[in-house]
Amino acid sequence: MIIAIPQLLTSPQVQEIRAALDAAAWIDGKATAGHQSARVKNNQQLQEDSPTARRLADIVLAALEKNSLFFSAALPAKIFPPLFNRYLPGNSFGVHVDNAVRQIKGTAHRVRTDLSATVFLSGPEEYEGGELMIEDNYGPHSVKLQAGDMVLYPASSLHKVQGISRGARLASFFWIQSMVRDDSQRTLLFDLDTAIRKLNADVREPGPDNGAIVQLTGIYHNLLRSWAEI
Repeated sequence: MIIAIPQLLTSPQVQEIRAALDAAAWIDGKATAGHQSARVKNNQQLQEDSPTARRLADIVLAALEKNSLFFSAALPAKIFPPLFNRYLPGNSFGVHVDNAVRQIKGTAHRVRTDLSATVFLSGPEEYEGGELMIEDNYGPHSVKLQAGDMVLYPASSLHKVQGISRGARLASFFWIQSMVRDDSQRTLLFDLDTAIRKLNADVREPGPDNGAIVQLTGIYHNLLRSWAEI
């Protein structure tokens, strides 16, 4: 499942993050690449344990906590602290698959990467190229969203970032360990939750007096109870 989450970050939050990134020191993006990814990765990123990276990560994490669409789609158990990268003209990231497990630097904590996430911090008009290309069973999908928007997709997907020819592409990226590791099960739960929310919004008498909605809600939670790993 590939899903866009609009306006995860507000415009003031994007501006605050970008001001900090403009003043930050950047390092080679290969610092967090696996063996295979390092061969095709050509970008820059913030040092992941720097004070600036940690402060900006907290802004993203706080926004995630308030976003019901993110929770419904990801069913997060653990979130790898958000990182930040920059693509300039000539930069790109070739086809790769994200590492299955990531260790949080300086700790013993590990995160299984069920889902990958990219939060766009530059508007599409600010740079040429830089599309995030994600492949699934239906072929390649090109993603280039507004600043503040996020895309969520299975970390097992082949994906790449197209080369930049103009401007700068700024983004935050991270991984999520879901309570439900199977993507098809997460998709089913997300579709069911979306349908229940729509029914609650549409019916004249939502809530406990509507037997059908209560029954569907029970099915959702029984499926989640069967599939969740906590």
